[in-house]
Amino acid sequence: MQRNYYMVGIVFITFFVISFITNILGALIPDIQHSFQLSYAMVAFLPFSFFIAYAVMSIPAGMFIEAYGEKKAMLLSFAIAFFGAGLLSLFAGYAISLLSLFLIGIGMAMLQVVINPLLRISGGEEHFAFNSVLAQLLFGLASFMSPRMYTYIEDGLQKSPSMDNGFISVLRKITNPEYTWTSLYWVFLVAIFAMILLILFSRFPKVELKEDEKGGTIALHIQLIKRPVVILFFLGIFCYVGVEQGISDWMSQFLHQYHGKDTLTDGANAVSWFWGLMTIGCALNLLLLKLFDSRKLLVAFALITMAVLGIALWGPTSYSMIAFPALGFTISIMFSVIFSLALNSLSSHHGSFSGILCTGIAGGAAVPLLIGWMADHIGLRGGMCFIFIILAYILGIGIWAKPLINNKTITK
Repeated sequence: MQRNYYMVGIVFITFFVISFITNILGALIPDIQHSFQLSYAMVAFLPFSFFIAYAVMSIPAGMFIEAYGEKKAMLLSFAIAFFGAGLLSLFAGYAISLLSLFLIGIGMAMLQVVINPLLRISGGEEHFAFNSVLAQLLFGLASFMSPRMYTYIEDGLQKSPSMDNGFISVLRKITNPEYTWTSLYWVFLVAIFAMILLILFSRFPKVELKEDEKGGTIALHIQLIKRPVVILFFLGIFCYVGVEQGISDWMSQFLHQYHGKDTLTDGANAVSWFWGLMTIGCALNLLLLKLFDSRKLLVAFALITMAVLGIALWGPTSYSMIAFPALGFTISIMFSVIFSLALNSLSSHHGSFSGILCTGIAGGAAVPLLIGWMADHIGLRGGMCFIFIILAYILGIGIWAKPLINNKTITK
């Protein structure tokens, strides 16, 4: 099939928008907590509401796409996300925030299922690996930019109205002055609406899913879940996303509470660099995976992450300010290695297995919530120590995994 550069561009933009919306919570949590006077556990229900949507929608989304096609799935995804962002923009409140984030999460979960097969078809199978890496780099760039956008908007809204430019002036008029952090969701609304228009007037290629990409029946999923290796790798994805979100969601609050750092500037900057360094790490990992066995890399980076996390939690201010963002780099290799080890451990039914693995993204819901609950009882530093336990499980994967196919290195 001839490459469809226009559709590849749409997929790349979709990756960017998903990340721009998804990975902002870490920068927002301190302000949301202050706005609604929430305990740690209550504020942790915000990322929980978002990421639990992945557990709810990952498998049903695949079935919807097979029945109605990629274009309708993407339109529905963005429509749900638009409704969710609109609720939060207009009616800010704790309960509304939970509902809004759940709806946005539903939309983002559906999009994650759509875009990879679409990228393979529109970009050409022989270019899929390259395009996937490029998409992940754009994903990381958006995560790096969104906290900076938040800082820019909040800084503008806190200045005198006489200093407003046109963009800030509009946001000042439509944003609830009691909850200025919701201004970013007006930006999300515009971005989502633009995506709806772009998709609505675009022609989509026919996507023929490979056997390994098809979702399979409910009976097949149940059959797979009964296999210990499936559960073990599901827990691996669960733990990885829990580590990622547990760090990114709480680092800004930690730096404020223990080191007196401003959440709008220093905290948001730390979150931004966490995602930025993760992007750099992903690029470097392409080389490392050509040089070393992926299991050995997983063990090495898990140990390094434990050391850096210890510095972040107990080090002096200057060390902690560097260590928290650096964790984005040290964990950057984990998701792709765990996912590939998982798929390479089964000889068939990779599509259904992928759906099960994607439900493990719900770890981003459970772990920050558990950290928040523990923080209310033993302090945030004590709560974040739970991350060491799930890092130990990830380290264990590098020891016990026995894939049918090992990653190809230049020494083999």
